[in-house]
Amino acid sequence: MESKLNTMAANESAAVKALKAHLSLNVRNVEQSIGFYRKLLGIEPSKVRTGYAKFDVQNPPLNLALNEAPITSRGALSHLGIQVASTDDVLAMKQKWSDAGLLTRDEMQTNCCYAIQDKTWVRDPDGNEWEVFVVLKDNLPEADACACGNKLVAISSAI
Repeated sequence: MESKLNTMAANESAAVKALKAHLSLNVRNVEQSIGFYRKLLGIEPSKVRTGYAKFDVQNPPLNLALNEAPITSRGALSHLGIQVASTDDVLAMKQKWSDAGLLTRDEMQTNCCYAIQDKTWVRDPDGNEWEVFVVLKDNLPEADACACGNKLVAISSAI
């Protein structure tokens, strides 16, 4: 009887339909961050209140909230990203971001997270790095430690 209940519970949990991921970022200045995320996402916020903004992104599905709060350090967040289907998609996003006035940084044919990737980066007003990337070759052998997040910290520290 217990295994039948476990099977039923597993089937019920498999039926859950996730609508979208939710990401809530603390920001120093919500108005300044709204300006950046308008350009990054190409949409207007769906809700704005004092010290708060929400972007209801359809592609990729994301509920992005910005909460104004004192920030003393970057914390444990390494970076954020949007995976796309092709290098052409990476280049199209780069163009869109550049046209919106965002400064982009490219890494083409880079070995990151044990995969060969093409990507471009932007940085939000609080120093959070966003990438749009395509994986060209995955599951590379472990030769050196993955330094994807470490490269960004080093670059951010140098600026």
